[in-house]
Amino acid sequence: MGENQLLVDTDVLIAYLNHRAYRSYLESAKYRVYYSALTKKELLAKRGLKTSERQAILTLLKRFRLIRIDRRVTDEYSRLRSRYPSLAKGDALISASALARTLPLLTQNLRHFRVIQGLVLLPIELGRPGRRDFSNAST
Repeated sequence: MGENQLLVDTDVLIAYLNHRAYRSYLESAKYRVYYSALTKKELLAKRGLKTSERQAILTLLKRFRLIRIDRRVTDEYSRLRSRYPSLAKGDALISASALARTLPLLTQNLRHFRVIQGLVLLPIELGRPGRRDFSNAST
């Protein structure tokens, strides 16, 4: 069986850290999981982040692959900002990361991303908790 690849949005990692939500994607060997540089920044920039929380975030991120902001991502970001001027900058950067690498996106914020033509959104797990205490993230 082939390996599936996906990009996770910040909110999905927050839900995982808080409640172990999305285990079927994040703990399965059948998925190669990527995250954007923006996601790393959003997770680590929380005010009052405890040392133990920071360590949990860094440990989690080591399991996945970072998508850096390179020329492909910045070109796609520019295209998205021109085409969708009301799209938040953070959402445009996450979308650009997914589109530049041809990755589907796993996010809880479907309404933010569903307008983007060509962006594949993965189904979220049903019954996930809605609490977001790990975040001051903008996505």
